[in-house]
Amino acid sequence: MTSHGPTIDVVINNHNYADFLEVAIESARGQTYGRVKVIVVDDGSSDRSREILAGQDEDVEVVLKENGGQASALNAGMAESKGDVVIFLDADDVLRPDAAARVAEAFAADERVGKVQFRMETIDAEGRSTGEIKPAPHLPMPSGDLREAELAYPYDLVWMATSANAFRAQVLRRILPIPESAYPVTGADWYLVHLSALLGHVTSLDTVGAGYRVHGRNSYELDDAAIDLPHLRQAIEFAETTSHELLRLAAELEMSRPDRILSIADLANRMTLLRLNPGQHPIATDRRWSLLRDAIGACRRRDNASLPMKALFVVWFAAMAIAPPRLAQPLAELFMFPSRRRRLSRLLGRLQGASRKAQAVA
Repeated sequence: MTSHGPTIDVVINNHNYADFLEVAIESARGQTYGRVKVIVVDDGSSDRSREILAGQDEDVEVVLKENGGQASALNAGMAESKGDVVIFLDADDVLRPDAAARVAEAFAADERVGKVQFRMETIDAEGRSTGEIKPAPHLPMPSGDLREAELAYPYDLVWMATSANAFRAQVLRRILPIPESAYPVTGADWYLVHLSALLGHVTSLDTVGAGYRVHGRNSYELDDAAIDLPHLRQAIEFAETTSHELLRLAAELEMSRPDRILSIADLANRMTLLRLNPGQHPIATDRRWSLLRDAIGACRRRDNASLPMKALFVVWFAAMAIAPPRLAQPLAELFMFPSRRRRLSRLLGRLQGASRKAQAVA
């Protein structure tokens, strides 16, 4: 890093997002921090993306390649990057004007930091805020040395999607290239977010630094939507692949590590898919009772969860293991969609209140 702060490369990956590409580029070019370079990788787009890129000023570096998926696009962008810090921006998202400045300050403040993440707001196709913050403001984002937690329960930590992360370049060069066969279309952020946590401290900024666009062509899931079983299967596959890569890197670093990675979130996905659509379940060895046993083991590892919360997890897994098919779906939705748990809590509260009134009258 220079004495004037780190240089930051914003690498925009694009595939057929011409409707949003110019806005993403302008959000990167419009940073208040002066030491920013913009690199756009077009991953074989067949829309008018390349016409848009042909009209960009010389300060935007353009990389054109055949379609190979998100991982290949990020690898191609990193090959052109020379900055101290890299932000990978999806072409349908946007950066807030002060995002790079806040990131630069965080990296300059602590040389141990390998990754900085920040919150996002959801925006619609026209760029208007939906009012939702990711993650919800009441959810704390982790900071510090998270190596042990990353190997114990990685998918239970609050990690952000691609556009809400900034990485120290030397950390990226240690783990790149992203294995493109393991993440052929999407999911490359799983690899980056989790493996980078083994190579440096994490700083989570409690500010919104980017807009996450919801437009119907991305994998965003609305709260209270029906459970998306293909998306669930994909998440299970990404977790399985990423767990293998985490343990491989930990072995290379000669770190103390468990035999297996266990996370409540991943086990819940696996239990849900096993009960709702076993024919699509990608892990042939999974059984109801083995998942319950693993969930108990995962709860023992969770040093960031209260005892009542752990008990609720175990009760949910036990209920899912024994529930008849007609009850498995609502049980799964209760776990997957927080607003339904809030509604259930309010309903129980009203029932308790009515019960107390009836007792008083009696």
